[in-house]
Amino acid sequence: MYFNAQPELVDDKSLAFLKDICSQYSDQNHIPSDLYERFGVKRGLRNADGTGVMAGITQIGNVRGYYVQDGEKVPMEGQLIYRGIDVRDLIHGFMSEGRFGFEETAYLLLFGRLPNREQLQIFRGLLEHFRTLPAGFTEDMILKAPSPDVMNKLARSTLALYSYDPDPENKTLEVEFLQAIQLIARFPIIVAHAYACKRHYYDNESLYLHRPQPGLSLAENFLYSVRHDNQYTPDEARLLDLCLVLHMEHGGGNNSAFTCRVLSSSGTDIYSAIAAAVGSLKGPRHGGANKKVMEMFGYIEENVSDWSDEAEVAAYLEQLLRRQAGDKSGLIYGMGHAIYSLSDPRAVLLKRFARRVAEKKDMLREFELFELVERITPELFHRVTGQNKVICANVDFYSGLVYKMMGIPPELYTPLFAIARVVGWCAHRIEEVFASSGRIIRPAYKAVCPDLPYTPLEQR
Repeated sequence: MYFNAQPELVDDKSLAFLKDICSQYSDQNHIPSDLYERFGVKRGLRNADGTGVMAGITQIGNVRGYYVQDGEKVPMEGQLIYRGIDVRDLIHGFMSEGRFGFEETAYLLLFGRLPNREQLQIFRGLLEHFRTLPAGFTEDMILKAPSPDVMNKLARSTLALYSYDPDPENKTLEVEFLQAIQLIARFPIIVAHAYACKRHYYDNESLYLHRPQPGLSLAENFLYSVRHDNQYTPDEARLLDLCLVLHMEHGGGNNSAFTCRVLSSSGTDIYSAIAAAVGSLKGPRHGGANKKVMEMFGYIEENVSDWSDEAEVAAYLEQLLRRQAGDKSGLIYGMGHAIYSLSDPRAVLLKRFARRVAEKKDMLREFELFELVERITPELFHRVTGQNKVICANVDFYSGLVYKMMGIPPELYTPLFAIARVVGWCAHRIEEVFASSGRIIRPAYKAVCPDLPYTPLEQR
């Protein structure tokens, strides 16, 4: 199929060459797994006990899922900390007062402290001012080159904003903050327009492009912009706001934040660093995980006749773990995390609010299936795999279901993650450039290729 879409590669000679070179590459470029242990390589920058290799220092966010006692990891209830404040306290603060929390939390992560009323009002005004995309941007950068993947379009559009910046290489702190605010404000509109473009050119749907509305929160504006009829309920907007706050930051070691910091350490511009982070988040092992959760539950719902029958559900989950069903990856998506052990606080909070929405949306039966899978998976995982790792549901386990309850299509699950996480990326970018060691991030790789002599062309 791929070669049918690439006319310059369809001749038999080129196709045979590519197949042959791929076969040779696979035979000659395998790296034996025992070499990692022999040379003390930290695969995935993880230690043997699953802890992360210490690669930097940050004041922005912290993730706690265990503590070390007498050299041993001890599981604990998970905590997510934003600038020293437990995210649960932060959410309780703005929700108890009936306020949206995205803008307040973004201010906290960027500037390091909670805003007073006047500061929050000014910050909201800046976000509102910059929500409108530059003149001609949608037409030239989104509609003229449609993409079937919204994340691909978001990364390209992020890079393109460089061309609309009058001084993109200005590295002063004031300009960096201004560029960050513009990116945070514009991500939801870029995503909404990219999705509208995708629906029009790839799904044969009508094209609806909506302008952001003054006076609305970021969550409200996204729902207004992405729906053709502009309609949303207050409950949907509050739940989306909660999702965005929970996805906003997760420490400097997560793949996309670390990607952003690696690029930033080289001295490149903010648009290049953030576009690279978008590319990282697109991966199914990172931001695309909630789509895999929903795909997995599609298999479960199709193959389990009684969703409340624990034995039947467990039998199918065992097939998943044994690579006999689903996508045959051997994974139960959404269960387990690199740091969290007993609980992921994001999943705990989402689950609490998801139940309320499920009751209103007549989706309680499906919600309870998720709860059942969450409850029985840890013991089943230990029995089938023989591993003793403590696992819990992570944020991806429930976020896809929450988006489904709100009628948000799967194509927008990962872009919504990016809309939230761009705040954390910008905070890490600015910290790396203005507050860190000032050294380029450059880890080592062990070369294991044998030394070979050069062979002249006529002798090969």
